[in-house]
Amino acid sequence: MGGANDWRWMLGIMAVPALIYTVMVFRIPESPRWLLSIKKDLPAAKNVMLRLGISNVDEAMAAIQAADLHETKSGISSQFFSSKYSVVIWLAFMVAFFNQWSGINFILYYAPEILERAGLAAKDSLFNSISIGAVNLLFTFVGLYLIDRVGRKTLLLIGSFGYIISLSLVAWAFYAGAGAGFLLSFLLLFIASHAVGQGAVIWVFISEIFPNKVRASGQSFGASVHWVFAAIITLITPLFLDKDNGIFKDNPWPIFAFFAFMMALQLVWVLTKVPETKGVSLEELEQRLVKE
Repeated sequence: MGGANDWRWMLGIMAVPALIYTVMVFRIPESPRWLLSIKKDLPAAKNVMLRLGISNVDEAMAAIQAADLHETKSGISSQFFSSKYSVVIWLAFMVAFFNQWSGINFILYYAPEILERAGLAAKDSLFNSISIGAVNLLFTFVGLYLIDRVGRKTLLLIGSFGYIISLSLVAWAFYAGAGAGFLLSFLLLFIASHAVGQGAVIWVFISEIFPNKVRASGQSFGASVHWVFAAIITLITPLFLDKDNGIFKDNPWPIFAFFAFMMALQLVWVLTKVPETKGVSLEELEQRLVKE
């Protein structure tokens, strides 16, 4: 708006979606698994399942109760850092690790600075950083539409290829001095790849792979890894990008080349280690991924 209070508006406007979210939270039902496994409230669990449109409620409840009984009889521990959970812990760690080493928060947080380095004026770079947010929002909905249709692993693969192509070409654009429009196009492709792939998958995937007894701890662990690495990247970025003292102050192309390399590693990991969880019940996933 061209005024001294612009930054206050930029911060304050975020209260609007936060308020909408707060109101909508009151309509979120309790987890039927929590109601069954922890509260032992069968009628409430059944009501939630009916609200969610589960076709065979009695069968679903029996499966959850059978999984609880199996955990008890087999001595599955509620201690999170246990060898029994090593596979799912590593899956959660790696998906959160690669999420941040794609460079997503580096680009989202420092978009105006990056676009200025590409030759855009300060006002133009701020406006174009808004287009990055708009693409992120749009393709998040695309990811939400596809996640139960094509699967989590498939979206991670699509996202990985999109990451590698877009980040490599952004690195080349900086290296070769290509135009700002060219660079912005592939930054937007990067954002779209993230929103469809990692951005849509990570929180669903982390919530699916952990057994009932440690699901809360597992989701907390995955989220913590995600934000710890986000903080690390935010902390070290000025060391590389600062226009006066940054290591790559003259041309930041090696940063994007590094992120592209990390996404090539993610592609290998997805192909070799990530299970497809689409259409698989939480109880069946537990049998596959947790060691007896």
